Amino acid sequence: TVYRKVPLAGAALILSLLLAACGGAGPASLSIVATDFAFTPTDVTVPAGQEVSLTLINDGSVEHEWVLMEAGYQITQPFDADDEPHVYWEGEVDAGETATFTFTAPSEPGEYQLVCGVPGHVEAGMAGTLTVGD
Repeated sequence: TVYRKVPLAGAALILSLLLAACGGAGPASLSIVATDFAFTPTDVTVPAGQEVSLTLINDGSVEHEWVLMEAGYQITQPFDADDEPHVYWEGEVDAGETATFTFTAPSEPGEYQLVCGVPGHVEAGMAGTLTVGD
């Protein structure tokens, strides 16, 4: 009998694909690191209408927000009161802190703008995209 070793990373990938294929196995998980002044990763993808567990880690020196805008809406710089009515969901975390939030992804597939709503942060480059898949 011949046995082959599967590298740990390969086994993890296979397991994650199997779990994804099962569907409905719980919330989609995102982990975002906010620094002064960027999100890592910048762009993320979740299934339409899926519950999302977001862990927001603030490695920056000031408060940051992760603000998801409504479908088709692009903010006008600076992010201000005119943009607030178009917020789909937002979470904020103080400097050096980590917080976990739960929200439901939009039901309409497409690309949604992400920004940091703290004054001056989107202008400094704190923006990204949430892609909502079918």
